[in-house]
Amino acid sequence: MRIAEFARATGFPVDTLRYYEKIGLIDPPLRDSSGHRIYGAAELRWAEFLHRLRTTGMSISEMLAYARARSEGDATAPERAEMLRTHRAEVAARVAELQDCLSVLDTKIATYEAMMSATKGPDHGTSDTRDPGRARPQAAE
Repeated sequence: MRIAEFARATGFPVDTLRYYEKIGLIDPPLRDSSGHRIYGAAELRWAEFLHRLRTTGMSISEMLAYARARSEGDATAPERAEMLRTHRAEVAARVAELQDCLSVLDTKIATYEAMMSATKGPDHGTSDTRDPGRARPQAAE
């Protein structure tokens, strides 16, 4: 497949793919008789993996270190496994933090929904008949 199709398949913009090739993150692909880049299934699998690493927050320098180790073959499997274990732990910590944030948001949304349903009551158009001298309750944050 040519670079435009490869970009669509991987989710990377064409310029990113060219940059990754320039810095050595992606091996230079074969070229057809017109000089156009031609990518195969192996390049697609690698680029999809790189996309997952980027999506999960791995830095370019970490990706380059992983790619260098990968290019050295099976002897670096322990090193690559450790890199991925470390990255996975970082991703898991971020996921846990995001879960905590979701919980706070859910609580806040429930608070607002309770406030809105309490103000509607059976007569949606009734005016406020509270004592004007009474302090108003604090609005939710």
